[in-house]
Amino acid sequence: MQSQNFMLVEDPLSLERIRSVLTRLEDTIIFSLIERAQFAHNPRIYQRGVFDELKDLGFNGSWLEWFLKETETFHAKARRYTSPDEYPFTCDLPKPVLPPLSFPKILHPNNINANPSILSFYTCAIIPRITRRATLALSTLKRANGIVGDDEFEDDGNYGSATTIDVEVVQAISKRVHYGKFVSESKFIENPAAFIPHIQKPNRKALEELITKPEVERKLLIRLQKKAATYAQDIGIDTEILPDGSPKISGFGGVNGSAKIDVDGVVDLYESYIIPLTKEVEVCFVQLA
Repeated sequence: MQSQNFMLVEDPLSLERIRSVLTRLEDTIIFSLIERAQFAHNPRIYQRGVFDELKDLGFNGSWLEWFLKETETFHAKARRYTSPDEYPFTCDLPKPVLPPLSFPKILHPNNINANPSILSFYTCAIIPRITRRATLALSTLKRANGIVGDDEFEDDGNYGSATTIDVEVVQAISKRVHYGKFVSESKFIENPAAFIPHIQKPNRKALEELITKPEVERKLLIRLQKKAATYAQDIGIDTEILPDGSPKISGFGGVNGSAKIDVDGVVDLYESYIIPLTKEVEVCFVQLA
């Protein structure tokens, strides 16, 4: 998982350094989504109370929520969530086994946590879209084996493998969204006089305009599309590479016709969910200054 070493970095609020982390997180998110797209939807993973095995353990949440709880319990003991850029999905985690590190004071104290929103849009909107091809391929295979009706769709039984990747994806998205706090802190410190009037007399629109740059967002989406289109291809020694470093895509349907993942779906994840939620975090955070 991409991050900064807060014990060594001289200026963790440098916008250049923040952008470097965010750009590397793009790679993590894209590659993880490509891996998740190899499995069917498996909606039981995201439904609460459907696994008797979990109810026997006294847990009534979803399989993904249980996976997060177990993973984050271990990580909490290793003091992962004492880092200023880490936010757990699980409440009431155990205390670290190791003594705390003396991180420099970076962010204004806050309790902003967007993880419930991240888990919601990921399971409700993103997963059905990026797994659509694997789900359709599964239904074709099942029909060929005489399985029809409701049983032919969505579930390939790979609950462990799929959820392991889900955890990686949502944790990476969480870090990406909450890094908005670093952006807000950096820009506020750079020019507090521009922010203070809109904080004292709350003006969310003015604060958002001070923090966000539409041109930067436009370039991000273009870069994301190129990355996803490139990473989603099987690049062979005979693949023609274009001057911008991306593979030449040919055939019906363009890149989405043969890619390992719905490239437009990856772009939509950022455009419709990650970027808007990051803006909300940025504005809410700077209002606490």
